Amino acid sequence: MKKILLITLLFANMHLVAQDKYSYLDERGFLVKTGQQAPDFKIVYADGTSPGKLSDLQGKPVMLQFTASWCGVCRQEMPHIEKDIWQAYKDKGLILIGIDRKEKPEAVKKFAEMMKITYPLALDLDDAIYTLYAHPNSGVTRNVLIDQNGKIVFLTRLFDKKEFKELINKIDKLCGSE
Repeated sequence: MKKILLITLLFANMHLVAQDKYSYLDERGFLVKTGQQAPDFKIVYADGTSPGKLSDLQGKPVMLQFTASWCGVCRQEMPHIEKDIWQAYKDKGLILIGIDRKEKPEAVKKFAEMMKITYPLALDLDDAIYTLYAHPNSGVTRNVLIDQNGKIVFLTRLFDKKEFKELINKIDKLCGSE
């Protein structure tokens, strides 16, 4: 009887923990919201190097771009990110990190070459980073803009030109271009 009670309590506790992880979930699949401290994680680029953790980058604005080679909308958005964000703001203090979802380093490197992007792509082999920010069943092509204090200031989903312009305006303000 004690075993059954213990197992029942264990499953009930696991259910509460799972519920807590998804206590906030917006209509676009985000688990985070603006004004919140960005969840921390270790960054590992496709070439194996690491600048450390996201929190180590505080003091500079950071944009996380969640992507994958199999994502058609990502392929549509990436040239705009390269030209209109990375090339325009990399010398103004912006740190841009593409985070490739569940692909091996060789595939990620090939994807970056094919897309002709020069901003770094980090690995998220087991979906651990993605699921800090979005529900595992929600799709990629999402961007998270983080201010110098590590707070989330803007979120995008899919590639909407109006929303993309708003993202650029926020980056411009964070980089002191206005």
